[in-house]
Amino acid sequence: MAHPLLLIATVILAPAIITVNGCSPSDKASLLAFKAALSEPYLGIFKTWSGDNCCLNWYGVSCDATAGRVSDINLRGESEDPIFEKAGRSGYMTGKISPEICKLDHLTTLVVADWKAISGEIPPCITSLSNLRILDLIGNRISGEIPADIGKLQRLTVLNLADNTISGKIPASIVNLASLKHLDLSNNQLTGQIPNDIGKLAMMSRALMSRNQLTGPIPSSIASIYRLADLDLSGNRLSGSIPSGLGQMPVLSILNLDSNSFSGQIPSSLLSNPGMGILNLSRNGFEGTIPDVFGSKSYFMVLDLSYNNLKGRVPASLSSAKYIGHLDLSHNHLCGTIPMGSPFDHLEASSFSNNDCLCGNPLKTC
Repeated sequence: MAHPLLLIATVILAPAIITVNGCSPSDKASLLAFKAALSEPYLGIFKTWSGDNCCLNWYGVSCDATAGRVSDINLRGESEDPIFEKAGRSGYMTGKISPEICKLDHLTTLVVADWKAISGEIPPCITSLSNLRILDLIGNRISGEIPADIGKLQRLTVLNLADNTISGKIPASIVNLASLKHLDLSNNQLTGQIPNDIGKLAMMSRALMSRNQLTGPIPSSIASIYRLADLDLSGNRLSGSIPSGLGQMPVLSILNLDSNSFSGQIPSSLLSNPGMGILNLSRNGFEGTIPDVFGSKSYFMVLDLSYNNLKGRVPASLSSAKYIGHLDLSHNHLCGTIPMGSPFDHLEASSFSNNDCLCGNPLKTC
């Protein structure tokens, strides 16, 4: 019978022995197949992917020490890593993401970002990686569609597919990502509407979908996302009016809706919300007057209502705002005298240009 102390030592050393002996042969084979589908000609990071133990000194690869399985792949083409600094350049990589990646069934993080030239599609089997928490493929040339059953990734907290050439619609199943906090689909070629029940993403704090070809209205369910702080839908083909609920969102501080085809009136609650810090509604078809609802708690770093069909006067209550940094009311149909005092005393004429009949400082005297 083995000595009790020896048994204890064996239990303690077991995880370390797994790590020392290397990752599982199947994980190593998957990593090498992943590497074979890519070409990185300048930095030589894949030269580190040699030897039996892929859990030790393989650039960008981390393992779960207990299981001895690959848990993280973190390959970022814009990095402060010494390899990049020594080369004095950011990374450049071509090739495709191999479906072999889907065999790494302990994977929690997949970052293959900012390599500029990785192409091909997102392997649909990626949705089988039930432990995945971070999927970050920003800054490549990935094409095709977002996998239809992306909603299966119940632990996903970050989905970043920005700055690619991904097309098709936003999958309906995306609203099932119950843990999602950060969604970035910006600067792609997505079409169709924003899923109507996107409000189911109750944990989401950032939703960035700018510079696509999305159409239809803003779903009113977005207003029910309590934690949402940053919503960017600019540079699309969205239409309809702004849901009034957006102005009552308690955490929303950045709202970019510029360069769309929105119409109707600006909800007064958007301008009176003391938490709103950046509001850009420019280059749309908003009409009516600017609600005169500013107060001592109004604090706008950016307030841009330019290039719309707004009429009436510049709201006098703007002068009671705690702070207005950048204000742009140009290219509307405003008329009357520009109020005096802060913030108007530090604004340039360009903030008020191309209106029907505005006058007063910094424009010509009335």
